[in-house]
Amino acid sequence: MRINDIIKAKRDGAILSTEEIDFIIDGCVSGEIPDYQLSALLMAIYFKGMNSRETADLTMAMVNSGETADLSGIQGLKVDKHSTGGVGDKTTLIVAPIAAACGVKVAKMSGRGLGHTGGTVDKLESIPGFRVELKKEEFVDIVNRVGLCVVGQSGNFAPADKKLYALRDVTATVESIPLIASSIMSKKIASGADRILLDVKVGSGSFMKTLEQARRLATVMVSIGESLSRRTLALITNMDVPLGNAIGNSLEVIEAVNTLKGSGPSDLTELCLALAANMLYIADKGTQSACLEMAKYALYNGAAFECLKKMVAAQGGDISYIEETDKFPNACYYRTVVATNSGYITRMDAESCGVASAILGAGRAKKEDKIDYAAGIVLENKTGAQIKRGEPLATLYAEREDVFDKAAEVFLNAVEIGPQPPESKGLILGRVE
Repeated sequence: MRINDIIKAKRDGAILSTEEIDFIIDGCVSGEIPDYQLSALLMAIYFKGMNSRETADLTMAMVNSGETADLSGIQGLKVDKHSTGGVGDKTTLIVAPIAAACGVKVAKMSGRGLGHTGGTVDKLESIPGFRVELKKEEFVDIVNRVGLCVVGQSGNFAPADKKLYALRDVTATVESIPLIASSIMSKKIASGADRILLDVKVGSGSFMKTLEQARRLATVMVSIGESLSRRTLALITNMDVPLGNAIGNSLEVIEAVNTLKGSGPSDLTELCLALAANMLYIADKGTQSACLEMAKYALYNGAAFECLKKMVAAQGGDISYIEETDKFPNACYYRTVVATNSGYITRMDAESCGVASAILGAGRAKKEDKIDYAAGIVLENKTGAQIKRGEPLATLYAEREDVFDKAAEVFLNAVEIGPQPPESKGLILGRVE
């Protein structure tokens, strides 16, 4: 078997065999297939695509390229939730405790933020003492005792995906649905979940810019999960506008806590209840309507908030910061950004809002960059709001004054104000099961 022949075959639109895909991934991990040939193959896949069987085979080959989590010591079904990335997306901090309070085991491995999107691990590390690196035995014990545990992703999961993603990033082949789907699902399968809920974001702040793209990606990922005996369901959700009002690490933790106390932003609360209800649904807890009522009950009776506190304590975090969020350090400086004219906010580009937050210090351009947990943005008004010139749009927070001008410029360019209110799109735009 020769990689040249495989590249040529895919270039000409052929369907690759399971053996050929295994050969590619083995050669990728061992280094026997050089980067220039892998890059050529990625470009061929970008143009010619892959069918559902090829995509599932690629996913499993990447799963088998490294370690897989053995979660057999966890009692009951393990349900995972994965978001394709967004701005202000702190849903894991709310959804996982709701699901756990309803009896679902959530053994979650999350990533760090990069670029304009935030990472759950960074948010949790803004809580003093919180540990995201645990031994397997401790991870399993916490899930069994508390119902949930959130740790950082292991670098040994799906190493082939890590190498291929780096090549995709520099060869303009990122926007391939089979490659995106197999990348996401290989890590989900390797992390040991029995059931998988996908939150596929669509809009300006997400990777998928159109509903058609998002639906195709969701359909492929659900197909992969089902073909590998993992019950999988996807919600397609709106990321044209940042989720909630807070963008930034400790700011988002505070907003998540407020939501678990019943006083969060309406859009964030609505989406988290829908996600939690669907986690319960795929865990066989009842009908969709019954699961939604269970999720609401766990949220509003305080059970979910207690679950979050137990998880934070079990992972070494200081729960006094969760009980009294005023203890989180404030940024040294802040600046209010105001509307330049009157009317309705017709657009608030989520990606640009995320970029502005990163400029303030809340995000990173490279994985090794340090972040400022207190930096970020709190939105005072969002898309659809009627506003007068000079009224506040947002408050920016940072440790350095010299970043405000650039961040404010980026943020203001993200906002459009017009004479008529925009058409409301809603939060949940589709469902794939």
